[in-house]
Formats: sequence, C-alpha cells, structure tokens
Amino acid sequence: MSALAAACLSGYTEGVMRTLPVCLVLAIVTLTSAAVQAEEDSRVVLGPSNPNLFDGAAALIAGDAETGVRLTHLGLSMATNRRERLVGLSNLCAGYLLLEQLEVALDFCNQALEINDRHWRSYSNRALIYLKLKRYDEAERDLERGLTIAPDSAKLKTVRAQLLDEIDPVSPRITIDERRGEPE
Repeated sequence: MSALAAACLSGYTEGVMRTLPVCLVLAIVTLTSAAVQAEEDSRVVLGPSNPNLFDGAAALIAGDAETGVRLTHLGLSMATNRRERLVGLSNLCAGYLLLEQLEVALDFCNQALEINDRHWRSYSNRALIYLKLKRYDEAERDLERGLTIAPDSAKLKTVRAQLLDEIDPVSPRITIDERRGEPE
C-alpha cells in the first residue's frame, strides 16, 4: 500500500486533508481500472458472435447465393441484437438480388432500412433492385440518400454509373462505316 493510500486510511489529520483530493482520484482510478479489467475479462470472444451470419456473408461474397441466403436465414433466426438483425436483413436483400428474386430482395431491404435509415449498403442494394425493375426515379432517390451517408462509396458510384447507362446511354462519337470492303 502506498504512503498516500495509508494516509487516506489513517484518519483525518491535517496532512490527509491536504491530500484528500489526490486520495479520491486514486480511489476512482483503482475502482475504474478494476471494473474495466473485469469487463474485459468477461468479454472474451473467439471467432464471430454469429457464425451463420458470418458464413452466410462469406458465401454471398464468394457468389454462392443459395448457401449465403440459407446460412443468413439461420443466422438471422439467432440474431441477438439490432446490429446482427440489420446485417442479416441487408445480406438477405443482397442474396435474393443475386438470385434475381427482386420482390423478395426488396422486402428485405425495406426491413433493413426500417431498422436503420442510414444504412447506405441497403440503399445501394435497393437502388440496384429498382434499376432491374426499371423504376429509375426510385433508384435515383436511393442513390442520393446513400451518397449523402457515404459520399466516397465506390459501390454507390458504380450503381449510379449503371443507372446513367440505362437512362442516358453514351453514344459513340466515332461511327464506323462498314459498307466499305477490305482493301485488296
């Protein structure tokens, strides 16, 4: 025990009164560090907290939509918090988009956005769905919302380029006249 701590415990002498603020700080730091240490010790997690969501996302990234959707449904059924639920719904939106089940995908995007209306990935996925459904105004609105949240997102910019290709395609400046035959 330090001299300062011993002084705090020995009684309220004049010397202790001068060191009382320091004693209080010492006590707070000791209690806080003990609480933080106990909290850190109780939160040891090895691997993902929801393996099915994790594996489902990995399958979707690998392009295996059927496995990704199946595992994500399992993970979503065991979601323990709002974040896991949001991620699961957003990933189901993407999975059903890959499977070309656009109405089902749209429903999952809407559910994800009900949980968090600032989830730019859901706006990106929903914009892609609207693009495939030729609902261009809605796609544009979702892209605008997504870009206000994540202005540097390469995914949102790619979807915007796809939308522009659909609604205002670029025509080539050079026209090749193929009526001429090959030189002899």
